[in-house]
Amino acid sequence: MALSEHEQRMFDAIEQALFEDDPKFASSVNVQRLRRRRPVLAIVLALVGLVALVGGAIVATLVLPVAGIPLAVVGFIAMVAGVSLLVYGTPGGKGTVENHSGNKKVPSPLTSRMEERFKRRFDE
Repeated sequence: MALSEHEQRMFDAIEQALFEDDPKFASSVNVQRLRRRRPVLAIVLALVGLVALVGGAIVATLVLPVAGIPLAVVGFIAMVAGVSLLVYGTPGGKGTVENHSGNKKVPSPLTSRMEERFKRRFDE
């Protein structure tokens, strides 16, 4: 769920105040590193889920169905979580990307496209 303009302004003000009050914390937070880490984590999670799904299917058919089925279910859930993390980002994320100035935030292209399609469907 996206924040309203008022909520976004309040959030930005709180964030700015935090960075002014604790510059050491502000320097330790590296947003670019976190953004680079998310796709890697999502791909690894999806691959681990795929391996667990296939391994669970093999264990369920060859060895012990009681152990294989839960492993396959956990693998499937991990795959879905990895792909959704890659596509949609983290839960509760704002769906925005920083502008070149670093201060102003604009909606990401994926979020804008999805919102536009959603509005078009309900307008018809």
